[in-house]
Amino acid sequence: MPKVIAVINQKGGVGKTTTAHAIGAWLQLKKKQKVLFIDLDQQGNLTYATSSSHSNYSSLQLLITGELETGKIQLNKEGFNVIPADPKLANIDLILNSIGKEYKLKEALQNLQGYDYVVMDTPPSVNVIMVNALTASHFAIIPAQADIFSLQGITQLGQSLDAIKRYTNKELKVLGIVLTRHNPRTILSRDLHAVIEQTASQLDTKVYSQVIRESVAVKEAQATRKDLFTYDDKSNASQDYNDLMQAIWKEIK
Repeated sequence: MPKVIAVINQKGGVGKTTTAHAIGAWLQLKKKQKVLFIDLDQQGNLTYATSSSHSNYSSLQLLITGELETGKIQLNKEGFNVIPADPKLANIDLILNSIGKEYKLKEALQNLQGYDYVVMDTPPSVNVIMVNALTASHFAIIPAQADIFSLQGITQLGQSLDAIKRYTNKELKVLGIVLTRHNPRTILSRDLHAVIEQTASQLDTKVYSQVIRESVAVKEAQATRKDLFTYDDKSNASQDYNDLMQAIWKEIK
């Protein structure tokens, strides 16, 4: 079974999709690992960013059936394998209401072969999708910004992580918090960075020293539907994610 990484945060706009895309792209391009992307966010940002198309086979089917049909996985033009999102994921709590609903994604992935890693982008809320993602994952990574709302999101997420570890996935490891769109020159960023480090210790994890600087290359790569490393391997964001992934690689390989 491949190792499964969930990129999570209850707050949107913190670089969650960018981080998920960068993690998977780095693993495949830099370390020659075969990666499967799964977009679990109904907004479908990872689906768009990977040049994938909405189709009859999506992550919604995974959650409903608990089965993975490998022959229907999309292969995009950059060589990434993707299971796209579906706008109907917004109604998942009405659709998925049977006993054992928290384990559907884990069941779907348990016999998956031919991949080294699965990287999942998740919705910015704690619902049955998030619970499924964390139940199925070996690792979780939390992108955040040094602002008060992001701090609130991390604090609230801690309660959900405690419940997951207690009831559905005792082996889940929260690798750490990644500060994105970071500007260390502002006093507020420096102060909140210290507070986020305190919050991380309460979650039994850490804040990565490798921060992701604000970079126009992120938006440009998204607009051209390319990963950061393919679009501009020398950009600040590419270099920062490369440094981050060097640290993460030591923990997950």
